Amino acid sequence: MRPTPAFLKFLIALLGLALAASVWDQLALLWQIAGGVLALVMIADAFTLPKKTRLKAERSLPGRFALGVPSAVTLTLSHGLRRRLVMEVFDGIPSAATAPGMPHSLSISPGQFAAVSYEAVFVERGQHTFTPVQALASSMLGLWRRLYLVGEPQQTRAYPNYEPVVRFAMLAMANRVEQMGIIRRRRIGASLDFHQLRDYQDGDVLSKVDWKATSRRLSLISRDFDEVRNQTVLLVPDCGRRMRALDGSLSQFDHCLNAMLLISFIALRQGDEIGVCGFGGTKKWLPPVKGSHSMPKLLNHLYDYEATSEPSDFIEAAEQVMARQKRRALVIVLTNLRSEDSSSLATAVHLMQKRHLVLVATLREAELEAHASQPVQNLADALEFGAMTNYFTERRLLLESLRANRVLTVDEPAQMLPVALANRYLDVKAAGKL
Repeated sequence: MRPTPAFLKFLIALLGLALAASVWDQLALLWQIAGGVLALVMIADAFTLPKKTRLKAERSLPGRFALGVPSAVTLTLSHGLRRRLVMEVFDGIPSAATAPGMPHSLSISPGQFAAVSYEAVFVERGQHTFTPVQALASSMLGLWRRLYLVGEPQQTRAYPNYEPVVRFAMLAMANRVEQMGIIRRRRIGASLDFHQLRDYQDGDVLSKVDWKATSRRLSLISRDFDEVRNQTVLLVPDCGRRMRALDGSLSQFDHCLNAMLLISFIALRQGDEIGVCGFGGTKKWLPPVKGSHSMPKLLNHLYDYEATSEPSDFIEAAEQVMARQKRRALVIVLTNLRSEDSSSLATAVHLMQKRHLVLVATLREAELEAHASQPVQNLADALEFGAMTNYFTERRLLLESLRANRVLTVDEPAQMLPVALANRYLDVKAAGKL
């Protein structure tokens, strides 16, 4: 229970009357009467504060929250009093969220209810808890307030906001095919499945002509092939400390997560299956799933992945991949390579190549590249430039050694990684490498 500003005003007035009574004795009786009346009113008004059981609050949450996207939350409040109740409410939002619309003041008549809507924005992925609503209710005369915790706690999840990434990437890939004139290659053989028969078109190779159908129709008929479905893509994200660095408003791991969700979205639509094997801290395993309806399952598996402070062990990751994934797959390792990774990464890749096609996707640090492009003005700048040049050279040599050992690579800034990785996956499918 706490006094209100109105109560403090009465106390100040009573104090002023006491000072006046100390100067003019004839005001002493008035001061005593006013003090007694105020004390009685204060005590009586305190008893008008509602009991906790008379207050009710219900919270309506959206089906899911997306990272950084405002989502509407609605509070419905009511009471069992016979008078109008004035209160100020603040929802028990998690520490990983912000709510600009809180606190909210309202007045509820007897037998009525009030609905308060506000937007919550989550800044961290994972599972979060909304604690009970904090309601600061006033007494009948408004001299006292009491804080109540009303309602039940609720669990919710904040997912990555991958929809803008998918939308942008799909547009980028559409431009790549239609406007840039890039033609996807198709190879007849184990990497292609028969799709349908169609009329012969100029440019079709003779090996595609179906001679039996041609003899029946008395016109040239070609066989049309489509890319093989039911292939496996295994995502192996690095969840170690190197992925905790910020790149823009997101960490490098969050950028990798966006790329993983985009690859999953495309691969599932292509008819392939997607699995996940984390390493370097978050060592979780999702067996390959198939079908567009599996996207929520992937989201539920990936939403709470976090980059930890543990080091990354590529050899351990390769052993986990070989033990869990028996069928040949496109293994995509997502990380941020360092020069000291050369020996362990080469060993890990060689182990996985015994059964799988390996693609190493690494993020270039845009901030370092921007810093390296600045003019050198003093000795400190020259030393920094030399160190960065050495870092870039070692990194380039590491990537070249991977390519020399028939390892596919993607080396892009974080913002461009989803598009580049998606295009590389489609190239692998079109070329029949898997």
